Amino acid sequence: MKNTQLIALLPDLASFILIVDEGSFTAAAKQLNVTPSALSKLVTRLEGALSVKLFERTTRKLIITRAGQQVYDQARVMVNAAKQAVEISTTQHQALSGALTVAAPEAFLNSVLQPHVMPFLKQYPDIQLKLRVADGEIDLIRDGIDVAFKLTDKPDENLVLKEVSKTNLVLCASPQYIAQRGMPNHPTQLLDHDCLYLAETDRDHIWDFFKEDEYHSVPVSGRYAVNHSQMRLTGVKNALGIGIFHDFVIADALQKGEVVPVLADWTIKSNYHGAIALQYAQTKYMPARLRTFIDYISEKLVGESRNGTALN
Repeated sequence: MKNTQLIALLPDLASFILIVDEGSFTAAAKQLNVTPSALSKLVTRLEGALSVKLFERTTRKLIITRAGQQVYDQARVMVNAAKQAVEISTTQHQALSGALTVAAPEAFLNSVLQPHVMPFLKQYPDIQLKLRVADGEIDLIRDGIDVAFKLTDKPDENLVLKEVSKTNLVLCASPQYIAQRGMPNHPTQLLDHDCLYLAETDRDHIWDFFKEDEYHSVPVSGRYAVNHSQMRLTGVKNALGIGIFHDFVIADALQKGEVVPVLADWTIKSNYHGAIALQYAQTKYMPARLRTFIDYISEKLVGESRNGTALN
């Protein structure tokens, strides 16, 4: 395809992104101040130019095809790059205003980041903050995310990394459960206990334990599994079994004696342990609002880490 033909498609690709994001021709048409039929014709024209079917159309909903998803992902990169280009050339680049999209794991967002959200918004009233729960792998450019919090010992090497603290995984149970079932003294004894795990992947029920040169991979089981940390903690508090959590999730429950640590002399490893890090795209033209957010939240979290609160 020639560059002149590609340039002609750019507005249609941008409209296609909006249709996908809004979920219907009608909703997207309102945003663009055009008719739904005009957008339908636009998609037909785009499908012809790309030689792929973008949507499965039914009377009730619009379903994006596999090829359509691939086109969307690439077009999203284009639009995000265009946004950066606009910000470079406008005074908004230096203004403390505009929208920020921040992604973070559910447990971290709820337990650590949430207390700082309202103070930040009050201090910077012209910044719009969009928070997105992201527990799995994310692509900042494709997903339109300005900055992501990651809990990992394997950060994305293609992004800027700013470490603000560390996090460890902790095993715990309620005093009632321990009184009924006993305290395990070795990881392999977990085979005789009820355990609560994430149930996100086929390997979430396998817990890896390390102590010096000793290693054990234990396939645990139990009658309650949930990939929501607070629901899992509620299950542990109600004596449903032994659960695995980030230290910042259970700090308060440990302090109150609602749960007690289990196998505290062992190190537990998973995909979600190690550094608490901010990651964002490398650029010489970072918007002031993004720099302000990174500096603000880094100062708060590093301070908490030094004071021994919230993060450990």
